[in-house]
Amino acid sequence: MLLATDAIVLHVFPYSETSVVVRLVTRDAGVQSAMARGAKRAKSRFGTALDLFAQGAAQIHLKEGRELQTLGAFEINKSRAGIGGDLGRFASASAVVELVLRFGAVDETNQEMFDAVADSLDRIAESEPARAGEAGLAGAWRLVSQLGFAPSLDGCAVCHDEIQDSASAPFSHAAGGVVCRSCSRQYPGARALPPAARAAVGSWCDTGRTDAAPLASRELRAHQRLLREFLQHHVADGRALNAFDVWELGAWSTV
Repeated sequence: MLLATDAIVLHVFPYSETSVVVRLVTRDAGVQSAMARGAKRAKSRFGTALDLFAQGAAQIHLKEGRELQTLGAFEINKSRAGIGGDLGRFASASAVVELVLRFGAVDETNQEMFDAVADSLDRIAESEPARAGEAGLAGAWRLVSQLGFAPSLDGCAVCHDEIQDSASAPFSHAAGGVVCRSCSRQYPGARALPPAARAAVGSWCDTGRTDAAPLASRELRAHQRLLREFLQHHVADGRALNAFDVWELGAWSTV
């Protein structure tokens, strides 16, 4: 079966002297691994199309039951070169991509997830270097929402009572979001989430946008920690999220 679909390059690694394996997120078939034969040759038909974060029209030869498919063609229409021009942008984009690779479904049509990934990478590529971390947060939370694990933010995750927008609220990973004062007694490890932080997470889950005032460095780190802890509780499978760890710790900034 030949599948023609929009795709984004998430990962590329060598397979032989002349070929590479690419991991793609596609509009019509979820996350796919495919062999690009001859991609490393000087006159390869793929050219430079298989760069990280590039988007284009892919032709994938699919065979049922096979984990590694064959990439027949990839015609690039968006390179997102801005991501590679700044280490902060690259770290943010790599963290978002890692979430897709780890938790995106194989062979499952999810056009909303594809659009969320494309939009997130666009925003990271176009962000000012100082706001690349926020663009990464927005993209990651939107993906969490698309994966079906968005936290409860407007009402108590336990009893569903409304929580005022102007109020700080305990946020419990175990409960799945904010909890009212009464229910918070069941979750002693809950962390207070200020109104502005709760609004930011809600906006990121819904739209992936970063329209609010820039976050201070300590606020950015607090949001990254909140996201990491939420992922570890609800989505992660026990393996480390290496790109996410580098992004959160800012290890790239010491290079």
